[in-house]
Amino acid sequence: MAEPKSTTPATPASDAEKHSSRRAAIGSFLRRETVGGMLLVIAAVIALIWANSPAADSYFALRNFKIGYEPWHLELSLGQWASDGLLAIFFFIVGLELKREFVSGDLRNFSTAIVPIAAAVGGVAVPAIIYVVLLRNEPDLLGGWAIPTATDIAFAVAVLAIIGSYLPSALRIFLLTLAVVDDLIAIGIIAIFYTDDLNFVPLAISLLVIAVYGFVVQRWQAAFLTRPILAWLILLPLGFTAWALMHASGIHATIAGVLLGFTVPVLHARGSKQPKDAPGLSESLEHRFGPMSAGFAVPVFAFLAAGVNIGGWAGVEAAVTAPLTLAIVAALVFGKPIGITLVTWLMTLITRKPIDPSIRWIDLFGMGALAGVGFTVSLLVAELSFPEGSFEQSDAKVAIISASVIAIIVASLILVPRNRKYRRIAKTPQTRSY
Repeated sequence: MAEPKSTTPATPASDAEKHSSRRAAIGSFLRRETVGGMLLVIAAVIALIWANSPAADSYFALRNFKIGYEPWHLELSLGQWASDGLLAIFFFIVGLELKREFVSGDLRNFSTAIVPIAAAVGGVAVPAIIYVVLLRNEPDLLGGWAIPTATDIAFAVAVLAIIGSYLPSALRIFLLTLAVVDDLIAIGIIAIFYTDDLNFVPLAISLLVIAVYGFVVQRWQAAFLTRPILAWLILLPLGFTAWALMHASGIHATIAGVLLGFTVPVLHARGSKQPKDAPGLSESLEHRFGPMSAGFAVPVFAFLAAGVNIGGWAGVEAAVTAPLTLAIVAALVFGKPIGITLVTWLMTLITRKPIDPSIRWIDLFGMGALAGVGFTVSLLVAELSFPEGSFEQSDAKVAIISASVIAIIVASLILVPRNRKYRRIAKTPQTRSY
């Protein structure tokens, strides 16, 4: 018998297990859809209060504090590190999600994906058209046309989880698919329309490093699955190098995050010893780094981006009545639901394929209103559209925050009563109908 061995205390192992358990609990908490949205709101509210308090100078001093290595063109303010660096983590997760959707998710079948894809295009095009039409006589403001085209997938899904726990699952899938395609379009817009000076040498080297990153994750994906530390020792340095070179090229560095996410395999390699139903490397990396994105990267970006000094009541009145503010609010609050619903209706006529039977048109319109929550990506595009510290950028941020709040209210007014109805149906014993 080995009684003494079994009763000998193992303090180091016990401490390690407790630490691992706490870390797993924190990760599980941050993966909840509602948590990321709440952290985003809290960070934005703190930034707004601080930026309009007597200590506002300290907030802007913090945001403008520069750190980094200048010879590598990486001496950036904390605000730039957040928008260029931390958001690259967010877009890396987006790239993983997009790849998985195209390979094994709702976007792999064209017949299934065509309606939400077209709806996403409508949700981008109609707000942009409304913005341009309303500001057609303001040529200096037309550069911000892409601000109201974005949907904040994390924020929108978090709100839907809070107000729509009994809504049809098909509606949530529609929103996810639409928001994923919306993100892809936003990424393309940033890459094409918000690149000023393009330096081909660092761009070419960055793409080469991304290709090496892709080869490594494809060739040794089993090792990265079974030994998570290798991702930190090998993939992180390669990813940072690709990001830094992309930043030096003039293209917004978050694009590197998306491209790196696209290279990660979704399915197991042929001959893999992993069970067929075991998570692939893409899902595994999303599981590992998702909490970092939702719990740190995006809230910190929101904190450093949402702080706008409104300038008291007079500033609020000026910002609210500014043509730029009105255009962004109208585009997000009205353009998103109109564009999504209208294009979905047209696609059902063209394809002669109705929307999911569990979804009603009023549900779809409410979900379209929820897509008007632009926030994270809209704030990023606002920073790219107008000079730092300009009245235009401040008005745009006020408009984005205001429009997101209005969009949540409108969506809640539609979806909360609908959620009550679906809850009553779910709790009512089903009877056979003839």
